[in-house]
This record gives sequence, structure tokens and C-alpha cells, in this order.
Amino acid sequence: MARATVAVVRATPETVLADVGRAMTLAGFERALPKGSPVILKVNITWHFWYPACNTTPWQLAGVAQALLGAGYPRESLVAAHNRTVVVSARLGERLNKHRIVTERMGIADVHLYEPGEEWVRYEPKAKMRVLGGMFPEGLMIPKRLIGANIIHLPTMKTHVFTGITGAMKNAFGGLLFEKRHWTHSVIHETLVDLLAIQKEIHPGVFAVMDGTFAGDGAGPRAMRWHEKDLILASADQVAIDAIAAKIMGFDPLSLKFIRLAHEAGLGVGDPREIEVVGEDIAGVNWGFRRGDTFASRGQKLIYWGPLHRFEKLLLRTIIVPWSYVASILYHDVFWYTLVGYWRARRALKTKWGRLFRDWERVQP
Repeated sequence: MARATVAVVRATPETVLADVGRAMTLAGFERALPKGSPVILKVNITWHFWYPACNTTPWQLAGVAQALLGAGYPRESLVAAHNRTVVVSARLGERLNKHRIVTERMGIADVHLYEPGEEWVRYEPKAKMRVLGGMFPEGLMIPKRLIGANIIHLPTMKTHVFTGITGAMKNAFGGLLFEKRHWTHSVIHETLVDLLAIQKEIHPGVFAVMDGTFAGDGAGPRAMRWHEKDLILASADQVAIDAIAAKIMGFDPLSLKFIRLAHEAGLGVGDPREIEVVGEDIAGVNWGFRRGDTFASRGQKLIYWGPLHRFEKLLLRTIIVPWSYVASILYHDVFWYTLVGYWRARRALKTKWGRLFRDWERVQP
């Protein structure tokens, strides 16, 4: 018997805003998100550059906002929220990925959770934490704005060098944890489960809309091979939407540790046999995606789980840590993007979804 529902809808560039709304309706967004609370639209900016499948798409953000407004959620209650990392500029990212066009034209508040004026408070989880309980000397700090607000995660369908795939559960990592979140990379699966438990405590409603118009495999979440896949997923169960995304991409969901742990903890449904998929029939779908590594991720894995693990605190938790930021920027932004990513992105702009992105200023309602 199904214990969770995930909507899977096939989308076209001409109908994508309505397609997003249909996926949300099939997944029961109005039941999941109380109208009396603010709604945080948690944008995913994995890279400030536009690269297919890497970041929240402008049509994903616009479609979600349009569906909410059409259902009677007050415009002033909607907030697009961005997080920052030491290697990615969210300010640059929201411009290059055309999120700013959406928020300005639709009259939606746009906030950056790490900038002055955004208060962070110490939070003591009620649930037993697997790893976050004693991770940080100053305690667990989270954005005050998120407490008491609904949240809609806006991930994309892609692989990840550390977690296999990344989706709704991983999208909370940037928004809910403060700047020292890289301390948790060696226990990333347990961290995502802890964060989901916290979300269930602080949010009246949690929902996710996942973009699979472009999808990425290989060494995600940045150095990927892109594919046009024409799908939109939606669910009120963060574990279930990640599980179905994983299954579509060709992975056994319960073989991914963060999905299995969350399923076993009762935080959601990770077994596809217990999930009702509505909309598209995905019974025979298997994209055959494969995970990969980059030179940078291989080095990180040596530190997190390999022979350099005993030096992790020295390398990543002391004043010398900026070396790792510089190394990441040089590899991804200078080397890989210049030699590989830029040319792949140019080819993607010639596809139907690429043309929609290219012309977004003209077609955005």
C-alpha cells in the first residue's frame, strides 16, 4: 500500500509553467502547505554560471510561484531564498540563471540568508541527532526566517560525487546550515537525515518541486553531462521524491545511504514499492545515469574517507582552510568550465530548453 505520493509530469517549453502547476496539484501542495504561514521558495544555486541541470531553472521558480498565487497564497507571503557558499556567488548566480527576472516581474521578495539583516539563531533540535548534536562549538545555528515558515525546495535532477544523487533533501544543506557546514561532509548522509528531522520541527509544511527538463549525470553537481529529459517532479515527501528521482536516473534508491537512513527513521518513504507515482507511467524508465568523479572530488574523498582523514581538521577546520576554496574555484571555474563546461553549455543553448532559457527575458510572463 502506498504511503507517499510523487507526481511525475512531462513538460514542454510552451506549457512548462502550467506543467509545474499540474505536478504540484497532483502532489497535493495545498494540503501540504498551510496558507496562514509564509512560503519560502528555496532556490538551488549549485554554481553561479548557467549550466544545464545545475541550478533551479527560471521556469521552475516561476511555475511554482504562479501555482501558489493562483491557489490564493498571498503574494507578500512568498519569499525566494538563497544561500551562499565560499566558492559560489548566489548574487551572481541569481542573475546569470535569470531567477532575478522571475522575482522582480512577479513581485516576490528575494532574500539572501547570509547577508546583513538576516538573523541566525541557535536551535536545539527535539529529535535525536545522528551527527549535528555536537558538531559545532557554537551550537547549531539556523536562519530565524525559516522557523514557522512553509518551505518548497527547488532542486534539479542530477548526480552528486558524494551522495550519489542530489535532490530535495540535499537542498536543505545550504539553506539550513551556516558557513561551517563543510565540516559535515565526511558524514554527509547522516547530516541530511538530521536536517530533515529539523525541518519537520520548524516548518508547518515541506514540499519539493524538482526540475528534470535538463538532467545531469557523471561528476555532479557541476561537472556533468547534460541530457534533455522533459520531466517535472513534485511531492510533499522529501525522501520519496528523491527516491523516485533516483529510480528514474537508474539507481536503487535504498542503496543511497541518506535515503535508506531517512526511510528507516520514518522521516519519509524511500522504498519505491511504497510510493504512488501519479501522472507519467515510469514503470519501465531507467536513464542509466552513472556517477563520476573529478580531480577535485577525488582529493576531497581522500580527506573525508581516505588516508588523509586524520588530517581533516587541520586541512578543513583551521585557518589554512582557504586553500581548499581556492583549489575548488581554480578547478571548476577556471579549468573545467573554460575547457569543457562553457562549450557544453553553448551546445545546450541550441536545444528546446536552451532556447527557452536564452529567450527567458522575452517569454517570462
